[in-house]
Amino acid sequence: MIEPVLPPWPKQSPGPKPVPDRLCLQGLLFVLYTGIAWQQLPMELGFGSGQTCWRRLERWQAAGVFDELHRILLSELNAAGELDWSRACVDASHVRAKNGGAATGPSPVDRRKTGSKHHLITDGGGIPLKVITTAANVNDVTQTLALVDGVPPVAGRVGHPRKRPDALLGDKGYDSNPHRKGLLRRGILAIISRKGQPDIQSLGKLRYVVEQTFALLHQFKRLAIRWERRLDLHDAFASLACALICWRRLRKR
Repeated sequence: MIEPVLPPWPKQSPGPKPVPDRLCLQGLLFVLYTGIAWQQLPMELGFGSGQTCWRRLERWQAAGVFDELHRILLSELNAAGELDWSRACVDASHVRAKNGGAATGPSPVDRRKTGSKHHLITDGGGIPLKVITTAANVNDVTQTLALVDGVPPVAGRVGHPRKRPDALLGDKGYDSNPHRKGLLRRGILAIISRKGQPDIQSLGKLRYVVEQTFALLHQFKRLAIRWERRLDLHDAFASLACALICWRRLRKR
């Protein structure tokens, strides 16, 4: 699945022969799962050095490989009838940012230590559609429309690719009339609890899937704590993790 979207190497290039893409991908998966530092990646595993895998991650992210892989897997799930477009769920979660970098800030839930926040939108069944990383002190509601607009066009069914759910479910952190109007302009019904009023009945029973998906994302130790100073490389790992969750769902089916 991933091989067709990898950027090709020049037929004639100076220097030694590059490490095979499959081995570098295995090295990236090892780092994603374990959270190990690049310089500590064991050469005995045959993945190449940590610097080699880091450069391959940078090269593939610049070519859009991980976002494209995620989109392909979403299309496979859509063709199999596994995507629930009747509703989507949004939520956010804080992570510690050990080395600082772009999109970091004082965390309001971690004694103002430097952190980031993952903003996530899933379909009605908990399949991740888009992840956005911001500073830890960014309000959840500010990313509502960015999450909706960031969902890639998903093919797999007859007709035009789809990227809009019928409804969007959110807690009181997403209570904003301007954003409700923005969702309506996009043809999406906003089902969001209002501040100062009782929660919408049974909303929690429908929204639990996004919290479940956060648990799956943060099982990847490289995402549970952010180590990359560069935002694009952290986003590369986030997209790869989303693709792996989609792959597991597809294989389970």
